[in-house]
Amino acid sequence: MHLSHSFHWTKKKQKRPDITDDCIEYCIQHSKRMRDKYGFDAWNALARIPPSGRMLKVVYKTKGKTIKILTAYWLD
Repeated sequence: MHLSHSFHWTKKKQKRPDITDDCIEYCIQHSKRMRDKYGFDAWNALARIPPSGRMLKVVYKTKGKTIKILTAYWLD
């Protein structure tokens, strides 16, 4: 899985250093694929990350084998 970052996520990642690419990959692989409410071609992933037990939500788009991360944040 190849991840690319949107401009929005590169700015937000500076304020959320505890959300790593490994956490994002785990969330995408271990959750159901849900359509985003606002984005026509965007998807949501929602999963509990094991070491911390926190819920992570990732909004992403797919194009071929590349996954573009739009945003990610903790729900609790």
